[in-house]
Order: sequence, then structure tokens, then C-alpha cells
Amino acid sequence: MATRSYPPGSVLMRPMLDGLARNWGLILLRGIAAILFGVLTFAWPGLTLLTLVLMYGAFALVDGVFAIAAAVRGGEPAPRWWLAVVGLLGVGIGVLTLVMPGITGFALLMFIAAWSIVAGTLQIAGAWRLRQEIEGEWWLIASGAVSVLFGLLIVAMPGAGALGLALAIGAFAIVYGVLMSGFALRLRRHAAVRI
Repeated sequence: MATRSYPPGSVLMRPMLDGLARNWGLILLRGIAAILFGVLTFAWPGLTLLTLVLMYGAFALVDGVFAIAAAVRGGEPAPRWWLAVVGLLGVGIGVLTLVMPGITGFALLMFIAAWSIVAGTLQIAGAWRLRQEIEGEWWLIASGAVSVLFGLLIVAMPGAGALGLALAIGAFAIVYGVLMSGFALRLRRHAAVRI
């Protein structure tokens, strides 16, 4: 897919795209981590709530660290505050679930829902800003929308059983991971071809 065309003689300013493109590998690692987490939830049919909490905490922590690293390494003057906030939320929720694995299932669900909704909203906001610099930002918009919808689904149906919850979280993680990986590969093309 070609990049957007600019008038002849115009100065091409793509600070956000260039900052993200330099770190496409970290975004790809976020996608791969999500896919692995999702596959683990499906591959482990006897998953207990405690195990799910610990796996989720590890996933949120790893995702948050990769998001923060991508935000920090992006370079100036690219506006990556949304990516840093997503990362800080992930680290915070990951640490909270790992430090307090005995929290009730309902509290865990609300943590997951809140993180998904806020992180998804911030990804959509970042994609909205990025749309001025790249075609194909829909990968990031779609991953944000999936995250928001997943969070809203959890809020709407908090009484789902542990198995249903594990399958829903696993499916979300795989879809989210595929979308983030697609976005990372799109960024890779921009890193390789600097205009």
C-alpha cells in the first residue's frame, strides 16, 4: 500500500510515523506476546482462576513494558504520550494482579475491562493522529476497537464462568495480537522506505 501523496515541493513531516516506525519491532513483540498468551489460554483447558490471573498479569506487564519502550525510544518530537500511557496502565495492572493474585474474580474482571477500554481508546486516539502520516492506520484503530469492545463485553457480562472468561480473554488476545503484529509490519515498511 502506498503512502499518502504530498504536493510537490512540500516538506514531509511525519514525526509520529517515523518515531513508531523506528520501533516497529517492539510493537511486533507486543503482538506476539498477546498471541502467545491467547494460545496458552486455549491450550490449557483446566485453567484455574488463579492461573488466569497470573497469566493475565504477566501479559499486561510485558505488553506495558514493550509499549513504554516504544514510546521512549521513538525520538523527538514525535507525540507518543498515548503509547506511554497505555504502557504505564499495562505495567500497573500487571503488577497489581501479580502482587494481589487472590483478588476476587469480579475485581479482576473490572481491572481487565477498565484496562481494555482505556488502552483501546488511547490506541484509537493515537491512530486518529497517525492517520495524517500513514495509510493503513486501520490496524491500530481495529486493535483499539477490539480492546474497547472486549472491555465493554466484560462489563456487560461479568457473571460468565471461569472457562468462558478464559476463552473470551484468549480470543481477545489472539485477535489483538494479530492486529498489533499487522500494524507493526506496516510500520516496518515505513522504516525501510524513508521518504
